[in-house]
Amino acid sequence: MHSVVISSTGLYIPPHVITNEELVVAFNAFAEQENAAHAEDIAAGTRQAIPMSSVEFIEKASGIKRRYVMEKSGVLDPQRMRPRFTPRPDTEISMMAEIAVAAATQALERAGKTAADVDGVICASANMQRAYPAMAVEIQSALGIQGFGFDMNVACSSATFAIEMAVNAVKCGSARAVLVVDPEITSSHLAWKDRDCHFIFGDVCTAILVERLENAPPGAFEVLGTRLLTSFSNAIRNNAGFMSRSEDRNPDDRDQLFYQEGRKVFKEVCPLAAQHITTHLAAHGLTPADTRRFWLHQANLSMNQLIARKLLGRDATPVEAPVILDEFANTASAGSIIAFHRHNADFKAGDVGVICSFGAGYSIGSVVVRRT
Repeated sequence: MHSVVISSTGLYIPPHVITNEELVVAFNAFAEQENAAHAEDIAAGTRQAIPMSSVEFIEKASGIKRRYVMEKSGVLDPQRMRPRFTPRPDTEISMMAEIAVAAATQALERAGKTAADVDGVICASANMQRAYPAMAVEIQSALGIQGFGFDMNVACSSATFAIEMAVNAVKCGSARAVLVVDPEITSSHLAWKDRDCHFIFGDVCTAILVERLENAPPGAFEVLGTRLLTSFSNAIRNNAGFMSRSEDRNPDDRDQLFYQEGRKVFKEVCPLAAQHITTHLAAHGLTPADTRRFWLHQANLSMNQLIARKLLGRDATPVEAPVILDEFANTASAGSIIAFHRHNADFKAGDVGVICSFGAGYSIGSVVVRRT
């Protein structure tokens, strides 16, 4: 059995930014036109008026201040309120594969590796661009990697679950190294017309190179252990799928996009995540106090603050539980990896940290790492 490390990460940031101010202007214009069009029904009490949004509401509810997106003009068009993408022919690389290749290439370069050093690709994302062929196989081909590739989806925990799959493949010897890529084009499944969630998501892609310790560059992060947990819940859901056409569904139906019971998620997931991390650390003879940093899923600032408080018995400092959602918003499975990517350079040999995701499913995944 091989010792396994995360030797490097990569980050692709989309070219466009939408600020809360821009988002509010577009949403309120949409709400005003919809309320005007249905004024009689609203007056009669048979239809509810769409409430206005505000920058203050968004930042209080989430801590988010901006987000990156692949395309912004369609999102900010009150007549459209969704990205405006041009279909690509099958002969061109798909959008998800393109951004995954960019992040993966950066991860390989940072580790001083090439495609010849990698045996597998796992594409882990909350939503895949298509059913088949697997996105991972297209990414593998574009990178020139010989070996295997497969997709997996555990919503916002996709990346941590994929890291476990990669770690196991390397540990048992079936691969020398595996690239985990997390292309999240969340703007395509966000309900931009819903005030309660129109600000939540942003687009991004991360990459993680998992390989044998003996092949890794100095300063890699040894994976001490991974732990996964799932428990079924309808509190976060998206019903869009290949059966929607046969059900004569409208793509704009509310349940064909992301929807959640936010307060229920907050109440149920926070204690689950804190207990999961504590139990995982204990399995390695560690406590939260022994842990230098928690790279948590970046969904909501209040959630992260509460989880950290449950872990430490006090408020965490920005160093102990770094936040990137103010800049990136919720990037689904990529959020905790962005936090790790941006905030690990100051670790010294022997320092311990935990990468943890949580989301729809419910699903929770954690990775305990130690700087070599």
